Amino acid sequence: MNTVNSANRLVVSSSPHLRDRRTTASVMRDVVIALIPAIIASGILFGSKALVLIAVCVVSCVGFEYIWDLVMKKQNTVGDFSAVITGILLAFNLPATLPIWMAIIGSFVSIVIVKQLFGGLGQNFVNPAIGGRIVLALSFTEAMTAYPNAFFYKVGVQSMASATPLGTMKTMFQNNTWEKLPANSDMFLGIQPGVLGETCALALIIGGIYLVIRGVLNPIIPLSFLGTVFALTAVMDANPVQQLLSGGVMLGAIFMASDYSTSPMSGKGKLIFGIGCGLLTVLIRLYSTGNEGVSYAIILMNILSPQIDRLTKNKVFGGKAA
Repeated sequence: MNTVNSANRLVVSSSPHLRDRRTTASVMRDVVIALIPAIIASGILFGSKALVLIAVCVVSCVGFEYIWDLVMKKQNTVGDFSAVITGILLAFNLPATLPIWMAIIGSFVSIVIVKQLFGGLGQNFVNPAIGGRIVLALSFTEAMTAYPNAFFYKVGVQSMASATPLGTMKTMFQNNTWEKLPANSDMFLGIQPGVLGETCALALIIGGIYLVIRGVLNPIIPLSFLGTVFALTAVMDANPVQQLLSGGVMLGAIFMASDYSTSPMSGKGKLIFGIGCGLLTVLIRLYSTGNEGVSYAIILMNILSPQIDRLTKNKVFGGKAA
């Protein structure tokens, strides 16, 4: 941007020349607001233990970030709300029955190992909450797969925990045997076993729509992710609607795959990224030994994100194609 000052001297300033009043903290606050419907739904569906677990993860993530900044003598960054979001998303990937101390370990991994050791916000190469969730899943598999049934856990009947619809569908697909699954309406409202933030599709969609309206979320990644999962499972006759309504695909597509730091910048790159997440999710869900593939699909595409950016970067205005 070239301007002439009062001394009639030409001043050349560096880019960016387009500026916005929006800050990192304001964007993160919008994401927190978008997550509130799912927080409320998890409390209704899984009881007060769910809200306690969310609070523990948030406090732990904020605390670990504050301590890291203090020890490393860095500017305090807890005010940007990114640690709050990491805590909520980590809790959303945990079952209500998980012991508190395990959630604290997951918070440490997410903030200190995955985020801060790589330089902090914007420098992490994978989503911190997913990193913490995967470490917990590999370290405490039994506890991480003890899914309580919605409503039953609320009144204290923990023995009613059962297999998730996603696990049942996987068995049905592999054995070519079809059993009765929960109604689509029940799954849409979250009346199914699962982790805190993945069961109620309605709450997640409300949050996603809010972010799109606020201009925080570009819908390319969520729509291409969900569209790919639906199309592939429809072709494979693997219950496409219920594939979308079960497991963490809604949570992952709307709130985790779209993370600014770990997803491509260009529209074309976002489309490739979303399709890749959907493809890997379906392959892992249907053909691996595990039931869920969303976290692994996103983290693999996070690793590929820099290369996608390199291959899809926009041509400089007036320049020649590479």
